[in-house]
Amino acid sequence: MGPSEWMTVDDYHSTLKVNMIGVIAMTTTFLPLIKKARGRIVNVASVLGRVAANGGGYCISKFAVEAFSDCLRRDINHFGISVCIIEPGFFKTAVTSLDPLERELHRLWNQLSPEVKASYGDQYLEKYIKVQRLIMNAVCDSDLTKVTSCMEHALTAAYPRTRYSAGWDAKFLWLPLSYMPACVVDIGLKLVLPRPSKSV
Repeated sequence: MGPSEWMTVDDYHSTLKVNMIGVIAMTTTFLPLIKKARGRIVNVASVLGRVAANGGGYCISKFAVEAFSDCLRRDINHFGISVCIIEPGFFKTAVTSLDPLERELHRLWNQLSPEVKASYGDQYLEKYIKVQRLIMNAVCDSDLTKVTSCMEHALTAAYPRTRYSAGWDAKFLWLPLSYMPACVVDIGLKLVLPRPSKSV
């Protein structure tokens, strides 16, 4: 995850292969069995599949999981199959661990051309990492039962919901933001993220 401009096409491919193509491949592989058993499908997306913050490939892949799940639900609901989407907020997991995230940001920064680096300025990367640390430390929840409880309900309830928002930030920050005009989200992110040195 990092600014979209910092990512190469290969970076996008890598994220989409795991988060999007992996979900589609697993689902379509087992769909005949699920259809025969009148089972259900539970896909894990993210609140960032509802609100595109920064972060290029990750948000795109999670939006794709949302769209795939919605299309699939509408395509197969005549067969008695439920398709549910889990939309976790930020939780303390390997995905949100600061060390790997910061290593990835340094990798992305180091592959940028001198011209692109100059447009952001020498201090931008460190400011960006500082903001990311503040956000992750403020919003990441360590109680993963909030996610697993949603999964359990989606799998076992007689009438599962279409979407499950897991975590306080999902319910009180990201979900409300997803219903606001794009300009509100744009302004909010502009206030939180550092400004590139050559911004206009």
